[in-house]
Amino acid sequence: MELDGELAGQQIRSDGPDQRDVDLYRTLSADIAAGVAVVSTRWRNRDYAATVSGYLSVSYDPPTMLISLFEESRICDAVVSSGTWALSLLAAQHQGTANWLASPGNPVEGLLNQVPFRRGPATGAAVIGGATAWFELKTSAVHPAATHSLIVGEVLAMGRDASGTESADPLIHFASSYHRLRR
Repeated sequence: MELDGELAGQQIRSDGPDQRDVDLYRTLSADIAAGVAVVSTRWRNRDYAATVSGYLSVSYDPPTMLISLFEESRICDAVVSSGTWALSLLAAQHQGTANWLASPGNPVEGLLNQVPFRRGPATGAAVIGGATAWFELKTSAVHPAATHSLIVGEVLAMGRDASGTESADPLIHFASSYHRLRR
């Protein structure tokens, strides 16, 4: 049933968004609830990792996933250059790890010294200890999208490193902060 009245909102001008549009978009899009993960890769004998909430399952057959990374970031450069990467879905207990790996200006050397992880069997990328699920991927496509790169990968290996209770308590990003499903 169609509702009466006009839908309140703001249209973006045809010549592109202004600062008011960008600010409103930032506010509204923060209300998209998303799981929190860590993307990692090993490139030139160095580990790279960053917290992400822009990822999704693309296809079950073949198993395929996508991540969105800021195009000018170290992690984007490393993932694109290495061609392989891991995605570790985080449990609520990983909030400290998520904060650390989301902090701008992290050191390149020793980035994961305080983060428990194991090496993935297919790529050697870091898989966060206790991950509710993990996937190792080989990049199959990279698509530019505004200020980001959408990186599509075919799954090479996958698993779970969390206990049953931890896997039922994922870390969620909503309204610009972390939350959990269990209380």
